[in-house]
Amino acid sequence: MMNLPTSPRHSDRIGLVVEDRPDTRRWLAAMLKTAFPEIIVREAASLSAARICLHDMRVRESPGGPDDIALVDIGLPDGSGIDLIREIAANHSGLSPIVTTIYDDDQHLFEAIAAGAQGYLLKDQHEETMVRYLHRIDMGEPPLSPSVAQRIMAHFARRRPEPAVEPIALTPREQEVLALIGKGLRTPEAARVLGLTPHTVAGYVKSIYRKLNVSSRAEAAVEAMRRGIV
Repeated sequence: MMNLPTSPRHSDRIGLVVEDRPDTRRWLAAMLKTAFPEIIVREAASLSAARICLHDMRVRESPGGPDDIALVDIGLPDGSGIDLIREIAANHSGLSPIVTTIYDDDQHLFEAIAAGAQGYLLKDQHEETMVRYLHRIDMGEPPLSPSVAQRIMAHFARRRPEPAVEPIALTPREQEVLALIGKGLRTPEAARVLGLTPHTVAGYVKSIYRKLNVSSRAEAAVEAMRRGIV
């Protein structure tokens, strides 16, 4: 392996690699250790194994702060890694979920963002490039492969409103619901946060979709990001 730049921060940092292919899992673990030499890396080959790791990390070790990292593949043998990202975003605030995948299409990308992914990296990167992207986490920047960043820019360009058109107004409660959608919360979870019934929140979601002319949680999450409320 090449001698690559490293980050000296956070000797108690924890990393979790969720990937079903053993060779790729070992490679991603090596990338984490190269980028952050003192990191403690755990590996999981499935959703169920990853959930056990998350439970152990929460129970046996105190949260390591916002710099702990989870590299999560989307296509896993017992489900979608996006479901795991949603669970991490809802229950493990000290862990930053980063997608590592072969999928570079809009559907997977924006669904992952809506679920709470804080980065999206394609696994065909050279090791030096991968380590450089991982270092962006310590600079407060989302690690994104170039083609992924271009897709996000293109999406916003397609949705850019005409300069003379005012943004569609949402009520304060609708903005609260949209912000929670943008953070990856489902309707029952948002209802608990707001102290409302799921039926009431579902009504707000329907109104938001109608006003913003969107039809999916991913599109709503992008709109929440565009409005700066997440």
